[in-house]
Amino acid sequence: MTIEIELKFIVLPEAAANLAAQLAAWPHQHTPAESLTNIYFETADNQLRRWDMGLRIRGFGEHYEMTLKTAGQTIGGLHQRPEYNIDLQQPELDIFLLPADIWPAGCDLAALQRQLSALFSTHFQREKWLVSYKSSEIEVALDRGEVAAGELSEPLYEVELELKSGERDDLLAFAAELGKMSGLRLGSLSKAARGYALAQGGAQQALRPLPVMQVKRKATVEEGMRAAFMLGLSQWQYHEELWLRGNPAARASVQEALETLRQAFSLFGVLIPRKASSELRQNLTALEEALAEKRPEAQNLCFSALWLDTQLALTNWLATERWRQFIDAKADAKLQGSFKRFADIMLGRLAAEMKESFDTIHHNGEYRDKAPRLERQLLAVHLLAGAYDSAAVEAWTGSWNQLLQAIRYQQESWLDAHCRQAVKQPAFWMNGSVKERPEA
Repeated sequence: MTIEIELKFIVLPEAAANLAAQLAAWPHQHTPAESLTNIYFETADNQLRRWDMGLRIRGFGEHYEMTLKTAGQTIGGLHQRPEYNIDLQQPELDIFLLPADIWPAGCDLAALQRQLSALFSTHFQREKWLVSYKSSEIEVALDRGEVAAGELSEPLYEVELELKSGERDDLLAFAAELGKMSGLRLGSLSKAARGYALAQGGAQQALRPLPVMQVKRKATVEEGMRAAFMLGLSQWQYHEELWLRGNPAARASVQEALETLRQAFSLFGVLIPRKASSELRQNLTALEEALAEKRPEAQNLCFSALWLDTQLALTNWLATERWRQFIDAKADAKLQGSFKRFADIMLGRLAAEMKESFDTIHHNGEYRDKAPRLERQLLAVHLLAGAYDSAAVEAWTGSWNQLLQAIRYQQESWLDAHCRQAVKQPAFWMNGSVKERPEA
């Protein structure tokens, strides 16, 4: 078993053609392109997917290899997953060759072997460079081909950076250097994820409203903060894919995701100095301005240097816990405190601000003026309300959302009634209705 640490990029064809020239800036060893075929296996009920596993056989030349990837972590385009590789004499699946202790307790391997069948495949040319960068060796792989499932297929243009030896920080720094060339964006979806989507018919995914953020019971403030940024980044990249695939409504969801990240910086800014995130916040502002322009082009913006630089910086910030360079022992002690207590305090402040803002309205124009701030405050509530009874949270936020919808759709006859209802909602964070969540 090895831990695979790699960064994945989606690359435009013209950028792929320029990659070799870009890599000439560093010492490297080049390997000419070779043909690779990967066949991915799954059960009819997607059991491996539910276990967060991926199983494939790869063929290149006369060599075959079975690979199982198990649950890991993805931050932006940084993928870190345990990986098991078994050499094969023939391209025939045999899961008994894998270590027995990787399977869930009680797994019937013989039954699982019978249920597995080929679900989708990838066919591509892989060209590689082993680059020496700082104190690390980084493999750069350029893949050009397709992902196919049945009659459906889509083109594949990817660049993968895999840390062969050295430090993860060097991998992230090298990615930032490579990101200066245009035509790259982070790939949050693996080849397997794209293959599963095709196998399910390639239907367009639905927009995903921002959920109430969930954290483990007794989470620390730092764990809650990390989860908030992870949620915002996940929402951003999910809707980025939809926007690029032709759903114009996803642009507004990308804007909401960026605002969610800004609200996370605002919420936790009481504990972390502003200088720890100043560049990130400036980039988020610049992206929001670009998205607000009239009819921005999805491909131009999502493959821009600003887009990639911001996602890479946020990925780096999370993966390396960059904020720790800016805090002292006192701030650290607060970060290790109870996220639930932190949420109690911050929700109380948000609710007081919302009530004060809407307690006295003199004319309907004030509702329109206050709506943008209300939207931002409700996003912040979503980042704080996961530890409480979900029905109570839904009732409280539902009243404010009714008011927000009435403002958006100019339902002026309903504004005052919805406002009164929202303002008088009892505080769900003070009524003892804490949701019991298992320890992680």
